[in-house]
Amino acid sequence: MEEKPLRPASQLLQSVLILGGAAFFLCNAQAHDFQRPKRLVLIHGILNGPKEFNHLLDFIKQDFPLMNATALDGFNYANSVFPLWEQVDYFSKMLESIMNQTSDSIILLCFSQGGLICRGVLSVLPHNVETFIALSCPLAGQYGDTNYLKYFFPQLLKHDLYKFFYTYKGQTWSFGNYWNDPHHHERYMNYSDYLAVLNNETANPKSGDFKENFLRLKRLVLIGGPDDGVITPWQSSHFGFYDQNEAVLDMTQQTWYKDDSFGLHTLNKRGSLHFCTVPGVKHTHWHRNMTVYEKCIKPWLD
Repeated sequence: MEEKPLRPASQLLQSVLILGGAAFFLCNAQAHDFQRPKRLVLIHGILNGPKEFNHLLDFIKQDFPLMNATALDGFNYANSVFPLWEQVDYFSKMLESIMNQTSDSIILLCFSQGGLICRGVLSVLPHNVETFIALSCPLAGQYGDTNYLKYFFPQLLKHDLYKFFYTYKGQTWSFGNYWNDPHHHERYMNYSDYLAVLNNETANPKSGDFKENFLRLKRLVLIGGPDDGVITPWQSSHFGFYDQNEAVLDMTQQTWYKDDSFGLHTLNKRGSLHFCTVPGVKHTHWHRNMTVYEKCIKPWLD
């Protein structure tokens, strides 16, 4: 028996059902893609290695069991005092390899000195890092007597260290690369071959590339606190630093911010900067403290 042709109303209903089904499929596909776990990459701090992230990784696995998290292995413990440009080159290649293996957006979480390494990686590499979480990092430099420095230089105090760090030999030590003595700024500018270059404070033929790459970030999360005990001043974790009288000036008062030398001002205007301050946390506890994780890290892993 020959099938009767559909009436116009039936044709309209059929079209609506088909389009509705297609829209439902597309929405579900997009939602599934949106909820897909991102790739998390972690870089350790000075005199540390990947295993120092074990507590943090346990926290993350409980909340994000499908997240692919990798703590990069390299320049561990004593080797972490090697020059930072060497470390940047090494970790850039590791991150580039990860990027080539996945189309997923990447979250980069870096601790302490690792934050400065990550700043370097994000400046030299055309990356797809979506979020950079800087966990208690001396992002604007370091100037203070700490146990780390006393271990290596027991006879020197902070006001003497410029005599060594602001030499060619002193710049072969990682912490010499970000030593920022506010009383000897001219020598810092002449000898700093990492932090001053990274900030585009000195003549740098790649300054345009550095800034363009850094601005690929969608979010920059800055975590620190007044009881850290190592990052000096602690506000360096929020890009603040001393003036020549050792009064702390916040990020917006720094010359490289006002000049937007490496893109930080632009990120701030975009609303891409997020600050998190937690009191009562010592430096070695940031990556194992549940409050820090819940308040400052977890919200940015979704």
